[in-house]
Amino acid sequence: MRLWIAASRPRTLPAAVAPVLVGTALAVSEDRFLALAFAAALLGSVFIQIGTNLANDYSDARRGADAEDRLGPVRVTAGGLMPPRSVLIGTYVAFGVSVLCGSYLAFVAGPEMLAVGVVSIAAGVLYTGGPRPYGYAGLGELFVFLFFGLVAVAGSYYVQAERLTAESLALAVPVGLLAAAVLVVNNVRDLDTDRRAGKRTLAVKLGRRNARGLFVAMIVVSYAVAIAIPTFGGLSWWVLLVLGSVPLAPALVRTVIEQSDGPALNGALAATGRLLGVYSSLLALGVLLS
Repeated sequence: MRLWIAASRPRTLPAAVAPVLVGTALAVSEDRFLALAFAAALLGSVFIQIGTNLANDYSDARRGADAEDRLGPVRVTAGGLMPPRSVLIGTYVAFGVSVLCGSYLAFVAGPEMLAVGVVSIAAGVLYTGGPRPYGYAGLGELFVFLFFGLVAVAGSYYVQAERLTAESLALAVPVGLLAAAVLVVNNVRDLDTDRRAGKRTLAVKLGRRNARGLFVAMIVVSYAVAIAIPTFGGLSWWVLLVLGSVPLAPALVRTVIEQSDGPALNGALAATGRLLGVYSSLLALGVLLS
């Protein structure tokens, strides 16, 4: 069980939970909350993330990207801790659970939600799998922003309200940026080993210094968007409760900018997930109070 928990990479799971909380908060604020739809969206999002992590573990091991000198935690496939077939079966099970959740959401909100789920699963598999994985072409952060920002926030709202609004899309932007920032930290940490393995992540393409600058920009813009939402949108200034998470940012930014060793950046990876969780919780609370 400890191995399966490690393989699921729990530090990345806030990226799956946060957008569902924010999208649901907007639905609640409009008296459109559906408890079962919320539960299905949350469970489906979490298991898509777990399935993606397992697929990444399996595919990176096959491609030789998770070498012994990597700075991150040992991967269960590359480290010989679990047979590749077991990891692959676990991937199928995780995605199977998400399909069941998506089937219920399709029943509640329409067949388009099943299509969204299928595309999300395909994005998870093709991140490091398939003949031309987009994670090896520097597109990982873009897809994380799209699927754990726009799709997850607006989708969680849609399955309960059965419509899209400007507010649901605006709220998705900072959540997606912070989710993508988690991947930036991961790729900054693994830059050298990824380059040797031919994995052309965005960090490899930009270089360590520019990738760190991108991380800082993502943090800054996420707060700038939150400040802009009540100015130009239909939500009140309660949204600025997100500023309560600002004290978590300086030490995190300093670590990412100054440190290159594995343990420090592993801590920064967890801290970025924590910032995403706190930021999104405060954003959801602000939406409710609006």
